[in-house]
Amino acid sequence: MKHGQKLFIFSFLVVPVTVYVIFVAVPYVTSMLVAFTKWRGLSMNITFNGINNFTKLFNDPNFWNALSHNGIALVVLLPVIISIALFFAFLFTQGIRGGGFFRITFFFPQVMSAIIVGVLWSFVYHPTIGLLNGALGILGIQSMQSFPWLGDPDSVFGSILAVTVWQAVGFYMVLFITGMESIPAHFYEAARIDGANSFVLFTRITIPMLWEAIRTAIVFLALGAMDMYAIVMIMTNGSGGPSRAADVVPRYLTESAFQNGEWGYATAMAVVLMFIILGISILSLRFTRREVLEF
Repeated sequence: MKHGQKLFIFSFLVVPVTVYVIFVAVPYVTSMLVAFTKWRGLSMNITFNGINNFTKLFNDPNFWNALSHNGIALVVLLPVIISIALFFAFLFTQGIRGGGFFRITFFFPQVMSAIIVGVLWSFVYHPTIGLLNGALGILGIQSMQSFPWLGDPDSVFGSILAVTVWQAVGFYMVLFITGMESIPAHFYEAARIDGANSFVLFTRITIPMLWEAIRTAIVFLALGAMDMYAIVMIMTNGSGGPSRAADVVPRYLTESAFQNGEWGYATAMAVVLMFIILGISILSLRFTRREVLEF
């Protein structure tokens, strides 16, 4: 590469690299340092306390409770959302009547912010004026007519997960539809001639050809499951639910920082969560790697 070419490339890289260093690299390094300090966040009084924050973290039942809910979300959301999205994507690519309308309808929740979704479903779950309990009353299920879906420790997190599925399915459905529509039709035609039914077409042609999109969905959903901050904050009024029954790590992190003034401890929590997410991302990419099918 000639000197002039190197200078030309370097001139384009200076600005983005500088922005990345200032707004990404420096905050990451600073967070690593703050995690080893005792700091209330609003003063210059910062005291180094070694690994005390991490020791406290690993002995904090509230942290493990919150992390367990993120783990439950990870285990539940991935198969449920991907399965439903694949089913509807395959259904709507079979030329059914009104497929375009249903695509828009299913995708619509995705364009709504988490705040709007949380407020909307908080009213749906309301024990006295909620649509859900009203529908149960019409169906004659009187025992559930005034059930506090977001006020009961046994139901609050499941209710929030259901809302998350409702909002996310449309996006992944459209992602899979895009992939399915790019699969050559002659693959399906040849399989039908050989006597393949819809199930065989789906499992032997659609899934293998769509694997890169599924792999992307797995990674995105895994990252989303380790977050869930906005929807939990809105639907539990910032409390994490009764008895912290719907708490997640990002919400507990903000409570430690902004309510308790434990910025060093909260930063240590963020660092641990960062490495957990990094590990999940690496494992997801590693164990979903397959040979790319070209067509």
